[in-house]
Amino acid sequence: MQFEVDRAGGVPVYAQLARQVREALRLGWLKPGDRLPTVREVVASSRVNPNTVLKAYRLLESEGLVEGRTGAGTFVKASLGSAAPEAMARLLVQCTRWVAEARQAGMEDDDIYALVGAVLSEKETEQDT
Repeated sequence: MQFEVDRAGGVPVYAQLARQVREALRLGWLKPGDRLPTVREVVASSRVNPNTVLKAYRLLESEGLVEGRTGAGTFVKASLGSAAPEAMARLLVQCTRWVAEARQAGMEDDDIYALVGAVLSEKETEQDT
């Protein structure tokens, strides 16, 4: 797993790292038993403070998603998501195409997030009625 850090955004780096692990769990890219990159590996590849990585890993541990094993590293303990892996893979392909189409139409990432957020909000509103 390779972490990407957005230093310009308003989201703390530890929260970005934790979110990326959660997303990888939901997408099936990480499974129980998989080892996360060591703190040293994350520091080398992402140039973040070791304490930041530890904070992210501790947060995930408090959520019951990972566990630290002394001398061995941090390992995935639980998975997230309920969709079948085949469905997730198919939808990921469709979503990738849709995002490419949105970008060709001139949409920026924030526009795409807003549009998806509006769709998700609409679904929540429908469920409330």
